[in-house]
Amino acid sequence: MSETKTVLITGAAGGIGRATVAFFAEKSWRVVGVDRNPFGDGFPKNGLFIQSDIARPEEMHAIFEQTSAFTHALDVLINNAAYQIAKPLIETSVEEWDAVMVSNLRSVFLSAKLAHSLLKAHGGAIVNVSSVHAIQTSANIAAYAASKGGLLALTRAMAIEFAPDNIRVNAILPGAVDTPMLRAGLGRGHVGHGDMQERLDNLARKTVNGRVGTPEEIAHAIYFLADNEQSSFMTGQALVIDGGATARLSTE
Repeated sequence: MSETKTVLITGAAGGIGRATVAFFAEKSWRVVGVDRNPFGDGFPKNGLFIQSDIARPEEMHAIFEQTSAFTHALDVLINNAAYQIAKPLIETSVEEWDAVMVSNLRSVFLSAKLAHSLLKAHGGAIVNVSSVHAIQTSANIAAYAASKGGLLALTRAMAIEFAPDNIRVNAILPGAVDTPMLRAGLGRGHVGHGDMQERLDNLARKTVNGRVGTPEEIAHAIYFLADNEQSSFMTGQALVIDGGATARLSTE
């Protein structure tokens, strides 16, 4: 009988993170979940949830101390936690810029560094959750776009350096997905449920598929990149999951 696999997921209490926790648990993986917010009910009973802030290096070290006590090896690390500032560049403070970079980029560098020995034990995989904003973006989201673009470059660098240890590293680039982060971004400066639905519908019309994505669809794609059987010859790559939004000319 094969040994139970273990995955660590940051941002585990959010939309995509929560769906990813559920999907891996359904596949009988043990899940270590990390989030600065409480998970609430429903976290897998055979897993470990750590309420902590990945933006703080000292807390990140504590996370991996707890993880090492929980498991002797990690099969997959999923860097999903993210922080978004939606405002004009000239109105973004240095502190806000740094907060985005710390949460979205530095945390991935540090988690990969701390997880390396656990991943090397079996030969594992890292999935970095980037965004379509890494390749095509819009106004008033510069810090977030820059952090996600940097994450793509970091993914390629990590793939090269970790290959000798049999660790694959790939990124997933979700488009518009119905999550609390998306709704928060759409809701800045606007009130009313009707207005929110109108904004979601407008996003949907901009995709080839005519709808926004679901967290569960992203979780399935993350699992594909994580699973050494399904994506064994993929590393250093970026998988776009955006309903075809980036395939269409903006002038069409």
